[in-house]
Amino acid sequence: MDLKAIAESLSKIEQDSLKALSGGGKMNAAELGEKAGVGIDSARRAMAWMTEKNLVDLSESGEIMLGLTAKGKNALEEGLPEERMLNSLSGDERQSFDDLKKSAELDQQEFNIALGLNKRNAYIVIVPGKQEIEITEVGKDFLSGKSGGSALSGIENKDESEVGDLIKRGLVEKKEIIERKIKINASGEKVISQLGNVKERKYNIHGEVPKIFIGKKQPYVQFLNSVRRKLTELGFKEMYAPLVVQEFYNFDVLFQPQNHPARSWSDTYQLKNPKLGKLPDKKVIKAVKDAHETGGVSASSGWGYSWLEEIAAKLMPAAHGTAHSARQLIHNLKVPGKYFAIARCFRPDVLDATHLIEFNQCEGFIVGEDLNFKHLLGMLKQFAIEFAGAEEVKFYPDYYPFTEPSVQLSAKHPDLGWIELGGSGMFRPEMLENLGIKGQAIAWGIGIDRLAMFKLGIKDIRYLFSEDLNWLRNSKMVLD
Repeated sequence: MDLKAIAESLSKIEQDSLKALSGGGKMNAAELGEKAGVGIDSARRAMAWMTEKNLVDLSESGEIMLGLTAKGKNALEEGLPEERMLNSLSGDERQSFDDLKKSAELDQQEFNIALGLNKRNAYIVIVPGKQEIEITEVGKDFLSGKSGGSALSGIENKDESEVGDLIKRGLVEKKEIIERKIKINASGEKVISQLGNVKERKYNIHGEVPKIFIGKKQPYVQFLNSVRRKLTELGFKEMYAPLVVQEFYNFDVLFQPQNHPARSWSDTYQLKNPKLGKLPDKKVIKAVKDAHETGGVSASSGWGYSWLEEIAAKLMPAAHGTAHSARQLIHNLKVPGKYFAIARCFRPDVLDATHLIEFNQCEGFIVGEDLNFKHLLGMLKQFAIEFAGAEEVKFYPDYYPFTEPSVQLSAKHPDLGWIELGGSGMFRPEMLENLGIKGQAIAWGIGIDRLAMFKLGIKDIRYLFSEDLNWLRNSKMVLD
């Protein structure tokens, strides 16, 4: 053991404490602080540090003490129920039960306790044949202090056997007082001999600093909140986005025919119970039905089949965020207007680095009378750059039943190459015109999970929901 190195590592309060202990004997924190000339908190720290360095021997002793609970302290101040009852009877006048409850300010529970205890101790008697109470001579002696005074006075000096009833009543509690004392040992004595050669405490400025993991939100949640805040600041209104929707919103309002392959069990999920949900008013239902069968008021000829309301009422986990745009087109739409939703979606798929069965989409649309396809492309490119930090963006022609023209947005990931981020397009006139909406609407559904992969620099989409503490602790904060 390098005694000089240990002596040089000691703080000032440790050095002073060791010197105070060198005379021998055990000391607690208060005694050590007084003799070493330091505060009691500093003395406690010195005791802990010196024990850890094996310079002192620590001993502990415990003692059970009695004390008043909060309820007991209140009873000591206001008086126990039994005492308050006796004080109200001290004028030698009998009182009825009801009058005594009022004069002593006792509720029914307190009255019952006081009545039982005072009767058991012969402090009161109940007048035979009447519900009246009077105090006895023993009770008067108790009040005058001849029988020991209040049961709660000087409780810390009483034996546990004397206050068992008060403990049961929650007025008194037992507390274990632990006293810690230290005594210098042989190692400490040897270190003291080196203190005369120590001028300044030495510090290792090259030593590793312990890592501190501050509390922070999960990285993906930070990213979603950032996207939500930016869209709101741009004037977008967040849409209602439930987990479960009717097929009416997921498909029918979006002009997707009821015999379309994508509506089969192999491409979407359906609820077993309950199976059906409530549809909006008949006028809206008829408008959607006409659009499917004949094209309705639009120039389209529709899909040319018999549309069924019972299919539209089926419940399903939302397969895409556009279901919430469909709901917004029907409920409380304002033109011009900008809307978005960060929605949970569900589709049967094969899990891999870029696909999940349960995922998020950032869905949205802008409706107005002066919008065109160039507005959509410019907005999508800016979206990928600003929200995900993508450097290269491409557009590909695509097809969706509810948009025309339609386009796919892809961005280049530094490790995974080109990744599809989402689909978009102009809402079809069969949708807008039959719902009485004038103007154009540009719409998009972005795989926000994949955007987060760019922003957070991860290669596997499953890591967004990882429980890997190392990644969660060391991931960068999403501040913009």
